Amino acid sequence: MENDYFEPSELIINEDGSCFHLHIKPHQLADKVILVGDPGRVETVASHFHARESEVTSREFHTITGYFNDKRITVVSTGIGCDNIDIVMNELDSLANIDYNTRRPKPEHRTLTVVRIGTCGGLQPFTPVGTFIASVKSIGFDGLLNYYAGRNDVCDLDMEKAFTKHMRWNPVKGAPYIAIADADLVEKIAGTDMVRGYTVACGGFYGPQGRKLRAPISDPDQNTKIEAFEYEGMKICNFEMESSAVAGMASLLGHRAMTCCMVIANRYAKEMNTEYKNSIDTLIEKVLQRI
Repeated sequence: MENDYFEPSELIINEDGSCFHLHIKPHQLADKVILVGDPGRVETVASHFHARESEVTSREFHTITGYFNDKRITVVSTGIGCDNIDIVMNELDSLANIDYNTRRPKPEHRTLTVVRIGTCGGLQPFTPVGTFIASVKSIGFDGLLNYYAGRNDVCDLDMEKAFTKHMRWNPVKGAPYIAIADADLVEKIAGTDMVRGYTVACGGFYGPQGRKLRAPISDPDQNTKIEAFEYEGMKICNFEMESSAVAGMASLLGHRAMTCCMVIANRYAKEMNTEYKNSIDTLIEKVLQRI
């Protein structure tokens, strides 16, 4: 790894010295990183900062680095989906661990602490609208981690077998993977006021999450089976669309990561709260205090 040279076609650096998609420079990245999906939520997080260093906007990627009390924090919006997390996690890691002048790995690894704050759909009676959920493990329906060597080393393979057997998984969908959040970080962020459980990270909002509008879905019983799955005394608590890639890519790259979400819809009870944007600020405050 020490002798690797990253060609311009692989590590794309903009003319101003910033990474290709995020458009931020190495000195603008803090060790503590908060990821949010909605670009508008970056300002919500940063409104709690006592000072700001930098702000960059590029496409759906909005980044602000500043200070909350004495903690230097970078907040980045990712947009929706695990495909965008692939971009964000790789580029954040490149900023931290590749010398942009020599295009070679830095001699010492820099570990980032990454917490995704998002919204989700609850899947259990004990996860009503407004519940905060910390994802202990995330089941990726997106297939992202399957493109990386070492995916077996950072996934729970026994749980994958149990899940695919329980679901009677159709291989045409691609193999699900189960990424593990950093246990110490979960303990620190979840505290005593978040529900801990498994999360399904879906490759879409409608069919992959069992929503049927005009296009029929391939497995009408999918959600019922997901709700019933239990492994080592824990159930699948929620649907969202990024947590598996956050935890999986962080593990592959040597970083600490976890996801916590607020339930804005309970699929089990068929409830929905569209006026959630003010109440998620409580979750943001908790993460800022604990990260």
